[in-house]
Amino acid sequence: MPETQVLFYQETDGEVPVLEWLKQLVQQNRKGYANCVARIQQLATNGYELRRPAADYLRDGIYELRSKHIHVQYRILYFFYGQNAAILAHAITKEEAAVPAVDIERAIQCKHLFEENPEAHTYMEEVEDGEDK
Repeated sequence: MPETQVLFYQETDGEVPVLEWLKQLVQQNRKGYANCVARIQQLATNGYELRRPAADYLRDGIYELRSKHIHVQYRILYFFYGQNAAILAHAITKEEAAVPAVDIERAIQCKHLFEENPEAHTYMEEVEDGEDK
């Protein structure tokens, strides 16, 4: 099975919600951040095969990467695009028993926008020589 390409969803204005969330998390809780990065790597390796406790299906094509550190639970919401890409759309620090519906709806909206125009909503990291990565 080929490795799944993990991409970050990008808003029309250039904001990359999950990347921004991860940047804040690394400052607040380095171990929580490391656990989230490990889950993202598991997603890249296992793709559609990733199951609980690492990931779970929510609804309407939205999945969650499940991570925690001590008693703090982190969720990165994502969806699949095509056969071999997972798009990280939204992330939260979970405080309730279930992922709030408003957060799932936000991820669904990202999914619809991405499917309409994948190029406009795929984050491409700039590298120093000017090429996109």
